[in-house]
Amino acid sequence: MTMSQKRDRDRRSGFTLVELLLVMVILGLLASLVAPNFFAQGRKARAKAAKVQIANLATALDAFGLDVGRYPTSQEGLDALVSAPSGLTMWDGPYLKKAAPKDPWGNDYEYEGPDKDGTYRLVSYGADGRAGGEGDNADITN
Repeated sequence: MTMSQKRDRDRRSGFTLVELLLVMVILGLLASLVAPNFFAQGRKARAKAAKVQIANLATALDAFGLDVGRYPTSQEGLDALVSAPSGLTMWDGPYLKKAAPKDPWGNDYEYEGPDKDGTYRLVSYGADGRAGGEGDNADITN
């Protein structure tokens, strides 16, 4: 093989800058189409996790209500599911293995004791931790 043949072969054996840039552009376009859907799934998963946690807390509250004859007051809060409030002889807990979990955004669940109708309210205020909002910031309640 002569030197000129070797040089010609070496020139043809790689990718040109244009080819590399074209591949980079294609990968960028694919990432821009996939990334928003990927992150939207994370948002949906957090909302679903909050709904499941609220359902689990509601089950524990119902067990407390069956044993004690009433739901915890707002002052007793969700702590009444882990340790017995003073003066309750029918408490047969703990109704949760450990303290009430935080919502998927790291905030505490808000518990409002029973109203006149005897119903309680569990709320996660979403990503912003404040009442109201839309999307990630929307409230999730029982």
